[in-house]
Amino acid sequence: MIEEPTAPRRGRGQTLIEAAKEDLDPYSVEELEGRISLLQGEIERTQAQMERKRSGRAAADAMFRR
Repeated sequence: MIEEPTAPRRGRGQTLIEAAKEDLDPYSVEELEGRISLLQGEIERTQAQMERKRSGRAAADAMFRR
């Protein structure tokens, strides 16, 4: 059986980088508002993840300082 070549994996954040380079001229105002809403949701999700990581780090630091 011949295997199909697999597509190379995208690097972390590559999709976001490509989205930032996308031409926005073809989008309507409503589409742009939707895009902003999605991006704001992603910012909130990212900030929440950062806070979880900081809390975990602080808990680990506190445990090992005793």
